[in-house]
Amino acid sequence: MEAVTEKMETDNKMASNTQPLLDPSSDKDAEDRERQARELKAGVHPLKHKFVFWYTTPGVRTQTSYEDNIKKIVEFSTVEGFWVCYCHLARASSLPSPTDLHLFKEGIRPLWEDSANCNGGKWIIRFKKAVSGRFWEDLVLALVGDQLDYGDNICGAVLSIRFNEDILSVWNRNASDHQAVMALRDAIKRHLKLPHSYVMEYKPHDASLRDNSSYRNTWLRG
Repeated sequence: MEAVTEKMETDNKMASNTQPLLDPSSDKDAEDRERQARELKAGVHPLKHKFVFWYTTPGVRTQTSYEDNIKKIVEFSTVEGFWVCYCHLARASSLPSPTDLHLFKEGIRPLWEDSANCNGGKWIIRFKKAVSGRFWEDLVLALVGDQLDYGDNICGAVLSIRFNEDILSVWNRNASDHQAVMALRDAIKRHLKLPHSYVMEYKPHDASLRDNSSYRNTWLRG
């Protein structure tokens, strides 16, 4: 926790020092900078992005039924807000099967069809149920702390609780950007300290839409 907080403080100092030189590239960038300035003035530690936790209980998937089944749990934009939220969330070992727990940047819904996701895909890692909670927490901290390479290309992450295994996935914006896709794979491996025995799989969201499945028929193993 201290490491995440220290990184946030360093990033915020750098951002405040260089802010006059930045040319706003989008309304969202400007909104984030304004939010960060307000939060710094309030004496808290702003995150680079605002995040939202969601959950679903998957069933037979149609777009309408799936959207109706997505429930927003809580949103946060500061280090302090994150820990207040996270300390009250149920741990992976206590979640029923099947359940999906999503952590996504604000403004991006955990849907293949969302405009931020539709051209992207996801890296997938399968875990034994006894160890998934630790890897999920490490992934959440890396995402919230903006510690993964090509972080602006990341949309969010999902923990899928299933009967015989748990599955972690990291969603990115552009499945055709091979450099960003492979850099994200390497960053996930590095930050999660994945043993060599673990296989990572990739699947574009358009393929998921075609076969109506998140985790079947994956490709680009690494």
